[in-house]
Amino acid sequence: MQAEYRQRREQLMAKIGNSTAIFRSATTAVMHNDVEYNFRQDSDFFYLTGFNEPEAVVVLAPHHSEHRFVLFVQPKDPEKETWTGYRVGVEAAKELYGADEAYSIAELNEKLPKYLEKADRIYYHLGRDEKFNNTILKHWRGLIATYGKRGTGPIAIEDSNFVLHPMRLVKSQAELELMRKAINISVEAHNHAREFTQPGRYEYEIQAEIEHIFRLRGGVGPAYPSIVASGANACVLHYIENDRQMQDNELLLIDAGCCYGYYNGDITRTFPVGGKFTPEQKTIYDLVLSAQLQALAQVQPGNSWNLIHDTAVRVLVEGMLDLGILQGNIDELIKEEKYKPYYMHRTGHWLGLDVHDAGMYKQGEETWQILQPGQILTVEPGIYIAPNVKPAEGQPEVDNRWRGIGIRIEDNVLVTESGHEVLTAGVPK
Repeated sequence: MQAEYRQRREQLMAKIGNSTAIFRSATTAVMHNDVEYNFRQDSDFFYLTGFNEPEAVVVLAPHHSEHRFVLFVQPKDPEKETWTGYRVGVEAAKELYGADEAYSIAELNEKLPKYLEKADRIYYHLGRDEKFNNTILKHWRGLIATYGKRGTGPIAIEDSNFVLHPMRLVKSQAELELMRKAINISVEAHNHAREFTQPGRYEYEIQAEIEHIFRLRGGVGPAYPSIVASGANACVLHYIENDRQMQDNELLLIDAGCCYGYYNGDITRTFPVGGKFTPEQKTIYDLVLSAQLQALAQVQPGNSWNLIHDTAVRVLVEGMLDLGILQGNIDELIKEEKYKPYYMHRTGHWLGLDVHDAGMYKQGEETWQILQPGQILTVEPGIYIAPNVKPAEGQPEVDNRWRGIGIRIEDNVLVTESGHEVLTAGVPK
């Protein structure tokens, strides 16, 4: 993979020209008191380096005569490593990760200016680490103050996301292999969960079976907190308590995906706990499935991103009109978003290193992203009729027979040269 990381850095440096790009590693997060969560590297940082330690900084300076790729890392420290794990260290960072130069992170303030003073601008994303944001701003202000004496230096800071994230949006062959692995493990886990589910079991039992397979197959673990939502819990989009006992004649919605090599699967399936739909459940399920299949058909290179959502919404609204859940003119209902009490989210998102992956959806007020080969996205329409749902203004009260039904169907889809490939087709729907 080092050749892949190097190629990504070269591509990014070609885009920024006579500028310097700076990327900060993720910070450690505290779970409680002095216990930390497992470390998870910042996705941009990992995309460019594969380096998986905190307290690190990447500097890309294509204009520098010797050091175009510089790493600042934690130095070796046997005493600290005894407690918190081995560190790569400064010398090995050059050897293992191909840096032109590496320094201790303690030297950042001393060494960074020489990689900035001849740059036209700084590419840096002002993230959640306010202390580091202020460090970058301090250096920039200092260089601006002395610009007149040198005649060179960065006159602006530009967000690196707008240069790097279009690169992340189209997956390489190496990325596709990791995505397929994450998704295949997710498929196995979902199929096992469906077979394991029965009335009387608890949602957390299903969660345990799913996440056991994630780790058993070499995954890092869940890509996000697993959603195992039975009955009316399925109407809560990000339900994660997973503590209810499942009953016969109700549905189970599972939204879970495996993280493998930092890449993620994201699958949702909804099925009857006891193995058989009630007539009302089957009616809503068939409607959501129809919306999903018609939306999937729009995943074609050259099509607009929003065409997928618009297609799903029209199918869902037409179906809810037929069922009496909505009333009125279909075009007006869509324009005024009268369906939102029952379908409140978009129909998908990009998928990759992040579950909601990097990449623009819209450029300007009217121009949506155009699909192109190598992109991976989710297609996930749903209908959620909560027990206490309040219809939109002017819409009828919902018949009790529909209340408490929540259904979502989600697949991971690769845009190909000739159309698309449903990577999660191994989970029945």
